[in-house]
Parts: sequence; structure tokens; C-alpha cells
Amino acid sequence: MRRVTKLAAAVTATAALALTATACGESSTESGGKKNKGVGLAFDVGGRDDHSFNEAAARGTDKAEKELGVKTKEMTAGNNETEETREQRLTSLAKAGYNPVIGVGFNYGKSVNKVAKDFPDTTFGVVDEQSHAKNVVGMTFAENEASYLVGVAAAKKTKTDKVSFIGGVDNALIQKFEAGYVKGVKDTDPKIKVEVDYLYKESDKGFNDPARAKNMAKGMLSRGNDVIYTAAGQSGAGSIEEISKKKGAWAIGVDSDQYRQKGLGKYKDAILTSSVKNVDVAVFELIKSVKDGKPLTGNQTFSLKEKGVSVATSGGFIDDIQDDIDKATEKITSGEVKVPTRP
Repeated sequence: MRRVTKLAAAVTATAALALTATACGESSTESGGKKNKGVGLAFDVGGRDDHSFNEAAARGTDKAEKELGVKTKEMTAGNNETEETREQRLTSLAKAGYNPVIGVGFNYGKSVNKVAKDFPDTTFGVVDEQSHAKNVVGMTFAENEASYLVGVAAAKKTKTDKVSFIGGVDNALIQKFEAGYVKGVKDTDPKIKVEVDYLYKESDKGFNDPARAKNMAKGMLSRGNDVIYTAAGQSGAGSIEEISKKKGAWAIGVDSDQYRQKGLGKYKDAILTSSVKNVDVAVFELIKSVKDGKPLTGNQTFSLKEKGVSVATSGGFIDDIQDDIDKATEKITSGEVKVPTRP
């Protein structure tokens, strides 16, 4: 309970801070008998500038650099990597003296839990997966709940009664986004049609293939869909770009407040809202716990109730339906509405 309360407080504080990528100082925490070199951050495909969950994690380390004086070593995954490659990346960070070592994305689930056992004095973290080792912190989020809320927004804003969802990879994690979104749309207006498609069945290229997302969005727009929610990491940039060309169409962003992403600035007037995962806050809290000598452990789930997920209001495009969003939020947090995790 203590950790959840800290997260809620940190979310509020984070929203008011200007984030920076400037490294300064170095952690003085001791680990394994040698000076801690700082944070080891292993990105998933797409890397720091994916405008999505990787970038959200980077905001957490940027804040730690500014406020805690730690340094960060960043490494990025390639497409269709083997477990061995991920294990080598994590091992290299731990051997070099970085603590904590954080894997961003479900692809690191197995490798983080395996490598952590070889470095019992190092704290490991993994985003979007569970902990199965004593020194691993699993950071998972209620993506389905935030997706439900943007589904409500889509249902309220569509003029054609046709909306759609693009997933990066057809797996259990991205299905949470789909399930919540479809439920939110249908609970708001059962008559609205929801088209669902995935960029790839299994390949993690689905998270960094903007061209394919762009083409898929183009097809959906041609079939009359005027609100498109894309949960596909860096691929979403292609979808948003295509949607911005269609007058009256709306894109819904994911993981970060994509209206505020500099790399998407030219398309921001087409971004209705975003379902936000506060990965930055979770990452920062983990780093701070290690810095303070009281490392977090076990699994932490960040839901709508604890402000671990949210809906972006930048641009003011959902101001007129905020009451609907608030009512839906209350129904979820009170338990009146149960949001599914599978389609």
C-alpha cells in the first residue's frame, strides 16, 4: 500500500516538472563491493525516441539524473532478438556495476528474471512483466482501464459511428488495449462498429514499423473509420501521420501524452487524446528506492485507481466530454465496471 500511495503522489509531482535529458553527478550507492555506476536501462525495439513506452521510461531516468544525480547507460534491442542476446545485454550492464538494471517491455520478462539470479546484490526491474526472482521488481499497468476511457472518447467523438484499433503485435499485452477500448466504445454506444487489426501476428517489428501502420490507417480511413487508436509503440507515428491528413479524423495516442511529443508536433491537432501509462514514475520510484538503500521488490500493478494510468487532456479536444470520462473513471475505480483484459 505504501508503494501505491507514493506512486499516486509522484504522478502529481511529475506532471508539474520540466523533464531533462542532461546527466549530472553519479550515484554513491555501493553494490557488490564496488561503486554503483548508475542506472542500466535496456530499451525494447524502437529505443528512446519511440514516442511511446520506451520514451516514457527514459523520462523516468532523465528525472533521476536531474533530481538524484545518477548517471544512465542506455542500450537498445533489435528486432526479433533471441533470449540469449537480451540476457547478454542485461548481464553486461550488471557486470559493469549498474544498479538498478531495468528492462523496458514484456520481451525482457524471461531474461531479466533469469539474469537477476546471477547478480543477487543488484536490483532489476522489468516493465510490463511480472517478477519471479527476489531481486526483481515487476512493473505492470492496467492498460485496459485507460483504453476503456479513450474508447468512451472515441464513441463520443465519432461522426461516422465507425472507429478502429491498430495493435502492434497480437499478443496478450496488446490485447489488453484492444479489450478495454472495444468495451469502452460499446458501453457508450452499442451501435458503433469497431474494426480491429494487428500489424504483425508475432514479430516485434510491429513496434517499429511506421510505414505499415500508416498503410493500415489509410485503409481504415477509406472504410469510414474516423477515430483510430493505435497501440504499437513507434509504429504509431505512421498511423498518426496518416490520420492527420484526413479532415475530421482523430488519432488516439498511447503510453505517453503524444500531443506533447516533439517528434509528433506537426500532427498534434489530430491527436484527440492518449491513454497514458506512467512508466516514467514507476521507473523513477525504483531508481530512488535503490539510491535510498531501500530497493523495492516484488510485483507492482499501477491501475486507474492509483493514477498509474490516465487519459491525456492536452489540446483540450475532450474538454466537452470530460464529464463522460469522469463518470466512466468513477465506475471503474468503484468496481461497478469490470474492464476485460482479453477480447
